Amino acid sequence: MGEISKKLASRLQKAKDRLTDLSRQLATDFACVPKNPTASKTLGPSDLDPLHTFYIAGQNFASYFSEKVSQFPELTPYYDIMAQAQEEYMPSAPPMSPLTNSYFTLWAFFDMKFGRDQETISQCIMDLAGPLKMDAIASETIRRMQASRMGIYEVIGKEGNRCRMRELVTEDEFVCHVASGYQGSRGELWYVRLGPPLNEWFDYHVVITTPYVLLGATKVDWVAYLKKSILGSSDMRKALHQFLKYGKASVSRKADESWNEFIFQAYHHHKTEVIFLSGIPDVKGSLPHA
Repeated sequence: MGEISKKLASRLQKAKDRLTDLSRQLATDFACVPKNPTASKTLGPSDLDPLHTFYIAGQNFASYFSEKVSQFPELTPYYDIMAQAQEEYMPSAPPMSPLTNSYFTLWAFFDMKFGRDQETISQCIMDLAGPLKMDAIASETIRRMQASRMGIYEVIGKEGNRCRMRELVTEDEFVCHVASGYQGSRGELWYVRLGPPLNEWFDYHVVITTPYVLLGATKVDWVAYLKKSILGSSDMRKALHQFLKYGKASVSRKADESWNEFIFQAYHHHKTEVIFLSGIPDVKGSLPHA
């Protein structure tokens, strides 16, 4: 447990009303997930994918938790970073900003580190699982979201109404439900975040961000860039995970090396269910808004 989590736990134990409020909200958010998610195999046009509902519940609670605890002085380091990022990137949706709410909030709650111990909002939630009376389903959902990250994938085919994708560098393959509804085409490169299956209920992943389709650079270009970025690492998978989740900004603190900045500078155009980016991070001349 990090320094901020410890202080939050102490504060919430004294502020019983605030702790009760958070516990109630947690229960409310996860009351919306299906009790038997594998019972129905057919979805209507307005139905949410059952796996997606778990990740929506996790994101909703993380948002509520963040809003409530950011008022405490312990969360000043978090609030300062968030305020600056919101002012700089104006997360919403194109044309206001290419950083969508789905992308930005997942980064803010599950990736963005703050404080002396470099904690995240999701780590604080997990550290407070006991006082929050978090059940196994909610705990597993938050844990999976904490472990998830953005990645770069090639669309290699379809399986029914789902996409089959292969991650660059690792060559791992995934069958995915795309929450935005965008299906794309074979050979496209996507920058997206995947929510993995939960327990034995599901055998597929869900794309929980609006897909960013990468233009203006080939698969070979992106593989070379990613390999160069983790050059010298003894554990390729771990290094790639760290780089794609936190970027170089976690070490250098240079905004122009962060993935947020790449999206902002690479925006090309969009449709309702997809956003197109052009260029590659280390070639500034390839980025439309560099």
